[in-house]
Amino acid sequence: MRGRAGTPGRQAGAGDLLALVRSGRATTRGALQQATGLSRATVGQRLDRLFRAGWLREGAGGPVDSPLGGRPSITLEFDDAHAVVLAADLDTRHARVAVLSLTGEILAEHTGVLVIEEGPDAVLGELGRRFALLLEKAGHGAHEVCGIGLAVPGPVDSDTGRVVQPPIMPGWDAYDIRGRLGRAFAEHAHGATDVPVLVDNDANLMAYGEQRVAHPDCSAFVLVKVSTGIGAGVVVDGRIYRGVDGGAGDIGHIRVPEGSGALCRCGSYGCLAAVASGGAVARRLAEQGVRAASGSDVRELLAAGNPEAAALAREAGRRVGDVLATVVTLLNPGVLMIAGDLAGTPFLTGVRELLYQRALPRSTAHLDVVTSRLGERAGLVGAGALVVDHLYAPERVEERLLALGV
Repeated sequence: MRGRAGTPGRQAGAGDLLALVRSGRATTRGALQQATGLSRATVGQRLDRLFRAGWLREGAGGPVDSPLGGRPSITLEFDDAHAVVLAADLDTRHARVAVLSLTGEILAEHTGVLVIEEGPDAVLGELGRRFALLLEKAGHGAHEVCGIGLAVPGPVDSDTGRVVQPPIMPGWDAYDIRGRLGRAFAEHAHGATDVPVLVDNDANLMAYGEQRVAHPDCSAFVLVKVSTGIGAGVVVDGRIYRGVDGGAGDIGHIRVPEGSGALCRCGSYGCLAAVASGGAVARRLAEQGVRAASGSDVRELLAAGNPEAAALAREAGRRVGDVLATVVTLLNPGVLMIAGDLAGTPFLTGVRELLYQRALPRSTAHLDVVTSRLGERAGLVGAGALVVDHLYAPERVEERLLALGV
């Protein structure tokens, strides 16, 4: 037997019903019956468990389920008030932290200096402290936190949550990020319980957040983050594509002819990041006598209209666009989003110049090249969404309901 919303041999469970409601595909009891093939009584029993857990609520009257007419059906809604999520987006020299609702609304946030080269123990300990302070500021208790999401500027093995040979995160390789961050939060937040910690690459989470919020109908979405380094996040059919061990999207370390003499932070010569990242542009500006030490400095110079910064950003965009021609030909995305410190007009102009020149017309015929909608919040939104999608996935809902005793 196959339930319509389930898998072969399995009836749709409470988690499947919750997924249908969360996605908006079925938001009344009648629609759930139709989508799953379950009886009215069985749907009612499944929903009762979700109501008792506090995960569902009744909304306003919706469309009439019966073709014969009658009273409007009561709609069902995911109740985002029963818990909150903590999220952090780590960059090389600062960190942004936030408290989010289960539907992705940022309830409170803070950005401050936090140098990733200080090492994982110190950085994660400080993040735990900032989480506790921000949670109190937002008016929520530690017992309301259902999970923590963390974006980091390096490749991550999603099974273990550990970064793998990160070029710009010295001392972080294979470190137990999940365990340390969980302990740090518990140390600083009164009443904190053991909550799951999910870790992913920052470009992946930016792509996940942007695709869900701004381009939900795009089945093949690519985001390129150009800041201190260069990385890409790929979302296919609503899921992050990570490769076999988290290395997908690491385009900053593709070798390019123009960089043959440029030493990259990964230790190799000729990487794209060594000649076209925010850090590379900052170094070239410094050589010209312009004060710049990082991608964020370049961003400020571009915002101020500095002509040297604009010229070098456009040149960097051309180099990145040359590489993206291959990416677009391979993946055939519907949206290519440019984000990060260099995501302004000069850089975007350079990308478009080389991309459309080098890529096959067939690959760009239905391609939109855009800039970030969420800006600096993209990683936070993506990290929050990752946690919520993990915790409320159909296969995990049953375990959590049993743990709650409902």
